[in-house]
Amino acid sequence: MTLGRTYLKADDQVEVIAGKDKGRVGKVLKVFPAESKATVERINMIKRHTKPRDASQQGQIVEREAPIHVSNLLLICPECAQTGRIGRKVLEDGTKVRFCKKCSESIESK
Repeated sequence: MTLGRTYLKADDQVEVIAGKDKGRVGKVLKVFPAESKATVERINMIKRHTKPRDASQQGQIVEREAPIHVSNLLLICPECAQTGRIGRKVLEDGTKVRFCKKCSESIESK
């Protein structure tokens, strides 16, 4: 498997554009670039049945977030507050930044 590349980073605000949670907005908790997936807060919730660890503990059903493919997510620009495509560019000092293609502003956290 080749190493995937994603434009998302942890703590980015994203909107789901496809699937059962279409239209919902959440914060990226973790990114898995090798699988091109990301875990988003309160999006793509699944139920996990857990067994008791010992005799005093009960089994339970735990609800948690499952990773969602990055092609189903669009980044929300913090400057213009709209979803849109993201570009990459190298600044004069050699640092790489992501930028919004709608407002041309940098997306990197200040």
